[in-house]
Amino acid sequence: MIKGFIIVAFSILIAMMVGKIVQKFKLPAILGWLITGMLIGPHALNIFNSSIMDSSWFHIIEGFAEVAIGLIIGTELILKELKKSGKQIITITITEALGTFLVVTLAFGVVFYIAGVPLGLAFVFGAIALATAPAPSLAIVKEYNTSGPVTKTLIPLAAIDDMVAVVVFFVVVGIVASSSAGGGIPLWFVPLMVIVPVIIGAIPGVAAGFVLRKNMNKKTTCIVTFLFIIITGAMGLGINHLMGKSVFNIMLMGISFSAVFANMVSIERVHEIMDAVMPFVGVFMVLLIINLGAQLDYNLILGAGLYTAIYIIARAIGKIGGSYVGAVISKAPVEVKKYLGLTLLPHSGVSLIFTGIAVSTFGTQSQEAVIIQGTIAAAAVINEIIAVFVAKQGFKLAGEIEENKNIESYTACQ
Repeated sequence: MIKGFIIVAFSILIAMMVGKIVQKFKLPAILGWLITGMLIGPHALNIFNSSIMDSSWFHIIEGFAEVAIGLIIGTELILKELKKSGKQIITITITEALGTFLVVTLAFGVVFYIAGVPLGLAFVFGAIALATAPAPSLAIVKEYNTSGPVTKTLIPLAAIDDMVAVVVFFVVVGIVASSSAGGGIPLWFVPLMVIVPVIIGAIPGVAAGFVLRKNMNKKTTCIVTFLFIIITGAMGLGINHLMGKSVFNIMLMGISFSAVFANMVSIERVHEIMDAVMPFVGVFMVLLIINLGAQLDYNLILGAGLYTAIYIIARAIGKIGGSYVGAVISKAPVEVKKYLGLTLLPHSGVSLIFTGIAVSTFGTQSQEAVIIQGTIAAAAVINEIIAVFVAKQGFKLAGEIEENKNIESYTACQ
């Protein structure tokens, strides 16, 4: 365990250094973190190995990290601000989600019909494609201090998008698995997968709101907020442990936790809180990206086939086209119409989780499981590298990038 801690700390330091080097070439630091994870992961140097990633203590740290990252999204879900653009964000979320699901499902429906593969699998691909991994785009937001209509739309949209993705995915997998393999997650349980994490996160969120509304110096604010992050993470990990597996999304708990306290304090106080904890959020962000990169097998790039290409292209068309339609319908700013879709392409973290669930649901040796695993794993590697470039370009084209600031420029708890 101690050796594992040392390896994790060493990995974070190396990733930060590589991130700094990557920044010299005007590229986002997250690309350096992702590459570091791939190089030191089990598919390459095997330093950040499977025994670490599968250990209980690492899952605990990962849970706290997800709660911390949830703060970036949750503290943007302030009701007074959302009332100004809430309908717009919901409209865009629905159209980009529906557009992605329809385009990917239709594309694979045609291909699978020709190939003689069960058509139900096309719906599973459509459901997996819905998910947007918030961490990569949020890392770019914090690294370049992006500000503008695209950023303001993306952050709250990421929270709603995750909820939609969870519901659609488990409904689709439940129906397809029940009709083919004879079992799946009960449909009545699906709403609970969103409701329960929101309730769990809201409980410490209320307590944090009462405490954090008081005036404190930066150091005290940092310590108090971090203690509540630990409490929220512990509650989430405890519930998942009792369930026997990670059923409930801990990042969603973090979003709920921070959204609740953010609505109980002043906006100025929210900014003070985030400024105080940002150093820890930055470290946790690096850790999650390393863990994401370590799971990506770069060898799959060479083995990527037609299904992988179709998946990446169809998903991009769905995300970009769907968000554009929603932006037009809701009369969003022109920057949102043109460039929001580019920031929605990061995908790997959530897609790999969904893939694992789908594979275990169908059975690891089934035809469906083999196709899902091979396609999504290869797409995860290729898409994530491309998506980082494209997401940064989206913010840049929207005129929202400020390249003289980055996520590591904050001073911790001072």
